[in-house]
Amino acid sequence: MGVDCHKLQQKTWYFRLSRFFDVILSSVGLVLLSPVLLIVAILIKLDDPKAPVIFSQDRVGKDESIFKMFKFRTMVPDAEKHLQELLQYNDVEGAMFKMKDDPRVTPIGAFLRKTSLDELPQLWNVIKGDMSLVGPRPPLIREVEMYTPHDKERLLVRPGCTGLWQVSGRNDLGFDEMVKLDIQFINHLSMKQYFSIILKTFGVIFGNHGAY
Repeated sequence: MGVDCHKLQQKTWYFRLSRFFDVILSSVGLVLLSPVLLIVAILIKLDDPKAPVIFSQDRVGKDESIFKMFKFRTMVPDAEKHLQELLQYNDVEGAMFKMKDDPRVTPIGAFLRKTSLDELPQLWNVIKGDMSLVGPRPPLIREVEMYTPHDKERLLVRPGCTGLWQVSGRNDLGFDEMVKLDIQFINHLSMKQYFSIILKTFGVIFGNHGAY
C-alpha cells in the first residue's frame, strides 16, 4: 500500500497547523533546554577539545531536497572515513545503516545516543523549516540512491525529529517496516497523531529501548 496522493493534497490545514506548533514548541524547547545544551556541549568539548561539538550532515528532505541536519557529535571526528569498512556489519536490513556496537562512537556519544540528547540541535532544523517535529526520519543521500519508487514515498512530507518508526520499535525494526510505518503516518496525518507521537517519544527516550 502506498501514499494516497489525492488525500495528501487535501491536508493543507494539517501542514499549516503543524508548522505553527513546530515553530512554537521548538523555540520554547531551545530556551528551556539551553542549560542542558550548554552542559552537553561542554562535555563533548572536554572529551576532545580539538573536535567540533556540532556534527552537520547532508540529509534528504521533502521532495528529495537536500539540507544540513545538525546533531551533537557522538563519533570520532574522522568517523565518515571509516564507514565503508563497517557497512558489512550493518544491524538493520535494507537501505539504512545502523550498527549496535559502532567502534566510532565515543563514550559520551554512547550516552547521548541512549538518551537521544544528540538529537536536540535538530530543533534548529525545525525552526528553519527543514524538518518538522514529527515525520519520517531524514535519510542520507547514499541511502536514497538505493530507494525504490515505493520507498521514496516517505519523502513526500517534511522529515521529523521523531515519528511513528521511533515510537514503534526504532532500530529494532528493519527498513521495510520503517517505510511501512512512514507511509501509514503520511496516510493518516492529523494533529491527534502529531501530539500522540510527541508524547510517546518521551516514553521512548526515558526507556531508551532500541536506541544506538
